[in-house]
Amino acid sequence: MDTPARVGAVARPDYETVPVPEARIAPPVRRTQTLRVATRLTAPSGGTILDFGQNLVGRPRLRVRGTAGTRVTIRHAEVLEDGELALRPLRNARAEASFVLSGGDDVLESRFSFYGFRYAQIDGLDVDDAEVEAVVLHTDLVRTGWFSSSHALLDRLHENVVWGMRGNFLSIPTDCPQRDERLGWTGDLQVFAPTASFLYDSAGFLTSWLRDLALEQERHDGVVPLVIPAALPSFAGGGPVAAWGDAATVVPSVLHDRFGDRAVLAAQYPSMRAWVEAVRRDAGESGLWAGHMQLGDWLDPAAPPDKPGKAKVDADIVATACFARSLRLVAEAASLLGHAADAELYHGLAERSRRAFVSEYVTPAGRMMSDAPTAYALALTFDLVDDPATRQALSDRLAALVREGGYRIGTGFVGTPLVADALTDGGHLAAAERLLLQTECPSWLYPVTMGATTVWERWDSMLPDGSVNPGEMTSFNHYALGAVADWLHRTVAGLAPAAPGYRRVRIAPRPLASLEHASARHETPYGETAVEWRREGDAVRITAVVPPNTTADVDLPGIPADGTTVPATVGSGTHHWTVVLPAAPPAPPLPGLEAPLAAVIDDPRAYAALLETLAESAPERVAAVRTDTVWGANRPLASALMFTPQDVLDRVDHAVRAATGAA
Repeated sequence: MDTPARVGAVARPDYETVPVPEARIAPPVRRTQTLRVATRLTAPSGGTILDFGQNLVGRPRLRVRGTAGTRVTIRHAEVLEDGELALRPLRNARAEASFVLSGGDDVLESRFSFYGFRYAQIDGLDVDDAEVEAVVLHTDLVRTGWFSSSHALLDRLHENVVWGMRGNFLSIPTDCPQRDERLGWTGDLQVFAPTASFLYDSAGFLTSWLRDLALEQERHDGVVPLVIPAALPSFAGGGPVAAWGDAATVVPSVLHDRFGDRAVLAAQYPSMRAWVEAVRRDAGESGLWAGHMQLGDWLDPAAPPDKPGKAKVDADIVATACFARSLRLVAEAASLLGHAADAELYHGLAERSRRAFVSEYVTPAGRMMSDAPTAYALALTFDLVDDPATRQALSDRLAALVREGGYRIGTGFVGTPLVADALTDGGHLAAAERLLLQTECPSWLYPVTMGATTVWERWDSMLPDGSVNPGEMTSFNHYALGAVADWLHRTVAGLAPAAPGYRRVRIAPRPLASLEHASARHETPYGETAVEWRREGDAVRITAVVPPNTTADVDLPGIPADGTTVPATVGSGTHHWTVVLPAAPPAPPLPGLEAPLAAVIDDPRAYAALLETLAESAPERVAAVRTDTVWGANRPLASALMFTPQDVLDRVDHAVRAATGAA
């Protein structure tokens, strides 16, 4: 039989392997909102800059009339530096739109571009503020999750997370929307997927992206490229990279957990399996994944601006921990899908890697070989250590490290989504609270105090003096570090799925001492579920809404105020409980310069007295004391003030004693 001749595209080599076009899975990108000009500014150079009050993704729209042939140029930036558009963070992106007027009534709006911006400078024509608006663009997802509290900065942080997701869920999940990049980095999405799945109905969007991921894997022998679509084929040498490639196993597992759709897990199972097999080939048969190129705990705040991968935690610890978790996720998926042989194989391999991790990186006394917060968070949240005593020792050491760091962030992209859970699960909720509500740099709330309206790529994308971080990668709209919002939903408010798709809900609020109230609500497949807690004197009033045809597991703090027993499980409906929490012990008086540094940082009165006295008497010492002091339990306050003049020491000693009632 003669073979029909092929002409055009079908005649090209490997045409048979090209995927067949199919119906859209993800919702389309749409204009979803418009914002008016908030403020008109005049730059030192004389240009007119319009501030829309919100860092957003989209484009300006102008309604103008001018002389035919007039050229109007719009330049965009996320922040200002010295009163001018800060364009250096855009790198090679021009972020500029140019229009030529017709002489009639014109509507100027880019059609084939989008920009990440809060500020726009318009040159070539004077435009009235009323004739300008910012058009917000993103994939048109349905909002499904909300959080609120009594803490204004915390609520702004959560709103920044929402805006960061809106700006970067634009056709694909990008890392940043403004510079010459806009790529679908797998590591960012891997850590943010739980938060995204709470805030918006992102099932179709992420399912579509996972299909792209699987197709790229087929071209790379099971290895997941760092970005999907794979626009950087040679970056990092093309080998598997931990935490980034683990999106292949983590994101499908998150989608099954949050939306209850086994079909997604079944469709992605070959991709999940291909990823861990690619890592097995790279790692060998020891169970460890070590000695290979890794990105590690990317953008650890201790890393130099020009070396973002130079983290405190050993990259091999990150790699082996992620390998063990992915093996376990594949085993669990295989078991759920009925692949019995695979389930047995990967459970065994996961256990081998877990044991290898403990043997190689965990000391018998409960210390990590990399004494850094991310190392402890990985060991605890990935359940790599199962001995209760060792787990507690690891948790206690993590809490000590967080305190020693002055309750400032000490983690990068990998550790940041895990550290609050690791502290909470080990009984250190107060440490997690201090870490969350810290406003000194680096912290989640520092950018909020600097006017941020989205989550930044770096903890210090803008330095305290208002200048832009000198690092090459300095985005002001990166959602990865906003993954902490999932902890806000699950732990602070206390709302989480207890079974896939919220068929069973978990109600387990953990009221923070600094908050008067907090709440979360989420639209599940069964209807809205919600948890709210509010302080009423010495008690906490908890209200929970359980959707129809579901049940809820209840785990409340404290003891019921009426002496009854809270049921472990409740059915659908609205439920109310009032509990009494243990009273915090009174802070003891501190002996001035002899006080342990740990006691000083843990007593807001003492810490404030220390810094205020230094600001008055030796202001040049304040920054160093804040950032360089190791707030250890066995170090006296005097050790942080070496070479300080005696008269200043005397003032500090008196101030700390007076503030804590020891004078």
